[in-house]
Amino acid sequence: MKVKTSIVSIVLVLGMVSFLIAGGYKKDIVDTAVEAGSFNTLVAAVKAADLVETLKGEGPFTVFAPTDDAFAKLPAGTLDELLQPENKAKLQAILTYHVVPGKVMAADVVNLDSAKTVNGQSLTIKVESGTVMVDNATVVKTDVPASNGVIHVIDAVVLPK
Repeated sequence: MKVKTSIVSIVLVLGMVSFLIAGGYKKDIVDTAVEAGSFNTLVAAVKAADLVETLKGEGPFTVFAPTDDAFAKLPAGTLDELLQPENKAKLQAILTYHVVPGKVMAADVVNLDSAKTVNGQSLTIKVESGTVMVDNATVVKTDVPASNGVIHVIDAVVLPK
């Protein structure tokens, strides 16, 4: 019995070492968003903006990811308009405004008052009564891990200034 327990322990340790060596997570930001099931609109927008390969890249990236419900809060017709090929540059600007270079975990976000995005502009960050706000969006879930960064879930689409 002792040998069996030791073998199980060794297998668990080796599995954990492999997990850590591989970066801990097998899925990149895009695949993590697809798997979550609540970012279908974001994923469709990322595809329409030709940003899939970028967000599958090495990174690391921090993505403030609006849920499908967040996109539904946009004024009627806004999303349809943004998804049109002729508005690709505008869509790219909006989506890259949700991405911060580097891996910024929640413990770090709460100590910031702004974060420069891939778009070149800065998001305003504030903490009110224990709630983190990114521009006009509330962070509703933090530190969703991906192989090339981290996702923080937000309840609104934030727009560049």
